[in-house]
Amino acid sequence: MNIWDFIQNQLLGMKWLNAVVGSGLSALGLDTASRWGGSVQFFLYDVIKITVLLCFLIFVISYIQSYFPPERSKRILGRFHGLWANTIAALLGTVTPFCSCSSIPLFIGFTSAGLPLGVTFSFLISSPMVDLGSLVLLMSIFGAKVAVIYVILGLIVAVVGGTLIEKLHMENHVEEFIRRAKGGVDIEAPNLTVKDRLVYARDQVAGTFKKVFPYILIGVGIGAVIHNWIPESWIQGILGSRNPFGVILAVLVGVPMYADIFGTIPVAAALLAKGALLGTILSFMMAVTTLSLPSMIMLRKAVKPKLLGLFAAICTIGIVIVGYFFNAIQYLLV
Repeated sequence: MNIWDFIQNQLLGMKWLNAVVGSGLSALGLDTASRWGGSVQFFLYDVIKITVLLCFLIFVISYIQSYFPPERSKRILGRFHGLWANTIAALLGTVTPFCSCSSIPLFIGFTSAGLPLGVTFSFLISSPMVDLGSLVLLMSIFGAKVAVIYVILGLIVAVVGGTLIEKLHMENHVEEFIRRAKGGVDIEAPNLTVKDRLVYARDQVAGTFKKVFPYILIGVGIGAVIHNWIPESWIQGILGSRNPFGVILAVLVGVPMYADIFGTIPVAAALLAKGALLGTILSFMMAVTTLSLPSMIMLRKAVKPKLLGLFAAICTIGIVIVGYFFNAIQYLLV
């Protein structure tokens, strides 16, 4: 346990960095016990920590992704049928892009290539919700038990959602241009050397960082305000145990937003510290990453309103159930 605590607190959570930032600010004459000083410390610590984890995780995950180009993923998925196909699709989603807007082009490619619709939706649900980055980042904030259960439940939502869409035979509700497309991801990728994969991973770090960093700054800024300026009683009243509809409210608030796991983590950490329930926070994170309004607009270009509404309904119900489940077992986890 001591070794694991060290990994979680010092390597993933980087508690030592918070002390270093606090000491540096104190040396500059800033009182970190004050609201302004505490906000600055929170902001600098979280931005540095998340940026370091972001770059490391993207590099590792991108290196893994280099072994699963779209055409290879299609061949892998094509070997399975029924529930197994949905499960493999959901698992493949964990090593693909970090937000739903990045996942949708792959979803379109898989669908146009002839993969079953339910399988591609299992991929689309899991990709932003339970990527490997979310597992490590959640471990750094909430601990291993919360992170592992979160990922397992997210995969269940993806598998059940894709299976339900498959059973309802919604193929006619995909836009015509996608159904008529042939071989969307059949181009064979060249063999890559280790150096090629490292260069690819490096380029992915640079590209993703440029896209994600503004959301990190916004998320950490919101977290700093919550952590140091909003009274604890407010948070507990709105998102705590005194409000039985907190999970539903969190989902509704999360849908219009657009961010990824890296932008929502600092907000989640600040809300938890102020007394918000764990399941309510995780529901907010799931809604932001999976059901954001921009991703719904992009997905609407590929599917018709009835299928889009079904996708949103399945994800919303699944997220709400996950939220209330975590709230019910929070005393065992935190």
